[in-house]
Amino acid sequence: MSTQEDIAVSYDVSNEFFALWLDRRMNYSCALFEGTDDLEQAQVNKLRYFHDGARVDPGKRVLDVGCGWGANIEFLARDMGVADLTGITLSKAQFAAIEAKQIPGVKVECVSYKDYQPERPFDAAISIGMFEHIATPEEARAGKHIAIYRDYFRRVWSWTTPGSWFGLQSVIGDRVPRNPTDLREIAHATYTIFPGAITPRLEAIIASTNPYWEILEVKTRREHYEKTAAEWLRRLRSHETEIRERWGDRYEEYERYLAACVMAFAKGYQSLVQMLLRRVD
Repeated sequence: MSTQEDIAVSYDVSNEFFALWLDRRMNYSCALFEGTDDLEQAQVNKLRYFHDGARVDPGKRVLDVGCGWGANIEFLARDMGVADLTGITLSKAQFAAIEAKQIPGVKVECVSYKDYQPERPFDAAISIGMFEHIATPEEARAGKHIAIYRDYFRRVWSWTTPGSWFGLQSVIGDRVPRNPTDLREIAHATYTIFPGAITPRLEAIIASTNPYWEILEVKTRREHYEKTAAEWLRRLRSHETEIRERWGDRYEEYERYLAACVMAFAKGYQSLVQMLLRRVD
């Protein structure tokens, strides 16, 4: 999986930097543009989709695997009244940001999922945009990825109670570019912005859920991620002067990366999957 050093490259640039171009809740993942063109509302739509899909209610104990800056757990706590929430992240910057918010009912740990051991089991689990960090490109090329993914699903299963639901979101690889320029831009984004990560194939995720989780719903959201990335790029460009002054070459690096994301989703090289899984008991 991605190391803590890899994660730092991806997420510990600066919380203030990301705040300039993400939504106000700091969701760094695909929004759900159903009935709206507004990024802020679209991100809430995504969070509500997983709240409903994972059968979360105020009395349940909920785990967020790869919780980012806490957008999902803060939404569940403050907007949906959930009183017992735990988030885990490997990013020190994200961990510090959540700790500073002091969200009622929320516990956060800076730990790898491979080292995590809950005090007691959870009634629901959600993971948004973390699955891409589970296997490295080298492990995928060596054919080890499905076993690694299956071990991940086994761990989440072991942390939950009978009858639990698990909401999962991940970027997925679809077609390999034949255009050398497109291939170069996607490779740059993968190895420069997200070292140690790789987008899984949908069929690899599906194969690895067995025997721990039953797949009840699969939705692909390619066009939604194209729209999300385009809005991030627009917001980044609107802050070009400030970003260049404060972070220098980061501006060009992230403009190139976000433009590559828009291209990859527009041309169908990558897509986005949302899955609702029920625990096999």
